[in-house]
Amino acid sequence: MSDVPQIILVTGPERILAQRAVEESLEAITAAHPEAEIVRIDVAEYQPGRLTTELSPSLFGGRRVIVVRDFDEAPDALVDELEDALKVGLDEANLIVLHKGGNRAKRVLDALKKAKARVIEAPAIKSDRDKSAFVMNEFRRARRRITPEGVRALLEAAGKDTSELAAACRQLVDDTSGIVDENTVGTYHGGKVEATGFRVADATVAGNAPEALRLLRHAFASGVDPVPIVAVLASQLRQVAKVASAGGGRSADLAKQLGMPLWQVDKARTASRGWDGVRLGRAIQAVAAADFAVKGGGRDPQYAVEHVVLEICRQRHAPSERR
Repeated sequence: MSDVPQIILVTGPERILAQRAVEESLEAITAAHPEAEIVRIDVAEYQPGRLTTELSPSLFGGRRVIVVRDFDEAPDALVDELEDALKVGLDEANLIVLHKGGNRAKRVLDALKKAKARVIEAPAIKSDRDKSAFVMNEFRRARRRITPEGVRALLEAAGKDTSELAAACRQLVDDTSGIVDENTVGTYHGGKVEATGFRVADATVAGNAPEALRLLRHAFASGVDPVPIVAVLASQLRQVAKVASAGGGRSADLAKQLGMPLWQVDKARTASRGWDGVRLGRAIQAVAAADFAVKGGGRDPQYAVEHVVLEICRQRHAPSERR
């Protein structure tokens, strides 16, 4: 990051992206000013007047870099002091402000932008599409490649938390060479992948009852809760229904139209073979009943999951009933 401005505003709730923005900014600033002192302000423990003091010129000179996190939670005193500081201008100081979102202190955010702050976005990473893009970018940053199947396997193994996902990417980059594929991911995260609902759902939607039950019992033995397994079953069936109802066309076009990763569209297309709307609807209804059962509506959540797995497999192999 070259030509770092005096003021940097990091906006958005994704902490790992915000943290990176701060680290890269500090690295660039200290490269230009090795003697710079870094001052971090905790808004939860803020004492009125501290920002004004930190921004005041020192008798001994020297540059300061003020990092203010969670400005969206800042007390009024800090908001007012930062607004006043922007009016008079910063002296020998750089300012990095992090704001997770919302309208809190909006006038100061506007003032920061007016002061030509560099704005760095840290948007939330929630959907599978966002996570897929995040993984691809992690490998791109490291000048490495990962296959679509490798991305999928990694999301299944470590896709719940963005920080965990980033750490898994870093491990694969550091500990492997060449192109990372599904087998590479399995070598490092095979236990996790094996014990998730994703593999159970894959086998179930494909109608492979023996494999689905084997994986399901392995998952239960590994301590996986029935609720997320049912959630994955529901998600995969909905994806199959979405892709099947969207008709033909290129997978890339469908991915854009449906807001899904390309690998997810291809996977749903493959899984939709052998299904029709009637039997798919029955399978989705069965999952809804299982969802009720595992969330307190039934006596034995594990039995409810086994029952719905077998019912989906039965529907997969039932005679076609196209309307």
